Amino acid sequence: MLKHPHVLITAVFLLAGCGTEEAPTPESQAPVTQQSELLAACVDTEELAEVAEHSCIHAEHGPFESVTAAPHGGPSFVDVSVGHTAYNVTLPAISYRQWTLGYAGSVIFTPEESTEYALLTSGYRAVRVVNAATNEEVGLECRYNIPQEVCGNLRTAVTAGLEGGVDYRVDLAAIVPQPATFLLIIEETGHGHHEE
Repeated sequence: MLKHPHVLITAVFLLAGCGTEEAPTPESQAPVTQQSELLAACVDTEELAEVAEHSCIHAEHGPFESVTAAPHGGPSFVDVSVGHTAYNVTLPAISYRQWTLGYAGSVIFTPEESTEYALLTSGYRAVRVVNAATNEEVGLECRYNIPQEVCGNLRTAVTAGLEGGVDYRVDLAAIVPQPATFLLIIEETGHGHHEE
């Protein structure tokens, strides 16, 4: 039984970046912070456009893998570390009584190399990256809204510098009416992204 429904409702709106642009308060217990929504636009869009074009091939032709993200707040063993793969991610629902307010969950990504990565999605999602061992949030660098002419199947990307061999929990959230299922592709933004 949920004793404070207003907390959940506030959290869902904060996780999707709706409403105020103030930082969420600790008592809001938002599954995903607004950090990904408030990121500055990426400046070096030429390289990100190349990454998006490459990722678009996988978004259209695969290989595909369907996964259901672990519910927010619990451990995640859902791995999305295979390179050059389009993950069809389904997020668990956040509900209050008979209403579905949004979706939130997490997956695990373990990069092979220490470099900058782009997390590309087919829909607009709130994203947070956390070191799974230390529970420290990784600072996202910038947001890239993918132009339709670059890739019609992907909408946005956020970038983050990650260390090779470290497990990262990627928290993802969406607010209704966005769908619970979307594509997630994680690619290096360096020169290695063209290699298969």
